[in-house]
Amino acid sequence: MMSLKFAAEEQVAVAAVRRACTLTSSVFNKLVKNETLVKGDKSPVTVGDYSAQAVVNTILGRAFPDDPIVGEEDAADLRPESGTALKNRIVELANETLTAELGIGEMAEWGLGPGQSRTPEELLDAIDRGTYNGGATGRMWTLDPIDGTKGFLRGEQYAVCLALIVDAQVQLGVMGCPNLPVDAANPDGPRGCIFVAVRGHGARQLTMSGSDPKPLRIPTFSDDNLNFLESVEAAHSSHSFNDRVAQILGIKRAPTRMDSQAKYCSLARGDGGVYLRMPTGVGYKEKIWDHASGSVLIEEAGGIITDSRGEPLNFGLGRTLGENYGFVAAGKEVHAKVLAAVKQAKEEEAKSKDKL
Repeated sequence: MMSLKFAAEEQVAVAAVRRACTLTSSVFNKLVKNETLVKGDKSPVTVGDYSAQAVVNTILGRAFPDDPIVGEEDAADLRPESGTALKNRIVELANETLTAELGIGEMAEWGLGPGQSRTPEELLDAIDRGTYNGGATGRMWTLDPIDGTKGFLRGEQYAVCLALIVDAQVQLGVMGCPNLPVDAANPDGPRGCIFVAVRGHGARQLTMSGSDPKPLRIPTFSDDNLNFLESVEAAHSSHSFNDRVAQILGIKRAPTRMDSQAKYCSLARGDGGVYLRMPTGVGYKEKIWDHASGSVLIEEAGGIITDSRGEPLNFGLGRTLGENYGFVAAGKEVHAKVLAAVKQAKEEEAKSKDKL
């Protein structure tokens, strides 16, 4: 059953994420590596990123025209003549995705289905709807069209992440994970799932077509069965710090490493016991779109997510989460123990620095 609270938003968000997942899977299968742009020192931005944002923002623009969107991309690189080849590919992919036959729970009024092609200008404008700066009041969506770009390029884990924030609180989160096994116990079995959470109404896993909802609850782990979910890239979070925290907690199992917010999805269904992400350097601020959907999924699956000081995450500060104290997400029985171990590891780290 779909939750009554935010039911329309949930239906639209699931359709938008599912379409974006179809698109990104198609891009991967046809991927030409030289289509990757590098914007300064930011993470690689692929044709899939732009196309997926065009599709999701087009759907949101039709269903909820007054809602602003905090997105990762803008269309500035696509407007000059030098961006024509990339723009043409994006327009083709976005229209191919928008005009596909209607699926479960989809409506033509959202700009979907045969005959609903958009002009290049409409699609670039849709991408540019993602430039809202966020803030503490009102409704806004936040989108990461391909979270985990490196995982995407390797054919491993990535996620399409969409969340609705109302007055700085995440109310709805939808994540599509095209490469995540439907059942972690059967890693070679079918892949591709959608995760949905509505605040106060629980969390569910759906098939990629949007059917067969299964409620999610973080299980209780015995200490000897606990392990960490971590980023693949050591640059994204401190593996050595996590190893020390695991040692303090007496965790024997090796960490499970994967890119993207798929880690939150895995935690919500019990594929790992703790997601710990500590900053690797001073100054980097985490973006709201990298954690909004995951945070409500963890809470609605019965878990707790805070920063490493035990403070709640603040989604009302703009496009970032402010000063970075890292993230600790775990089941209710485990979270306090992990925070205490993090505190101990930090104190040890500070003492060893003092000795230098």
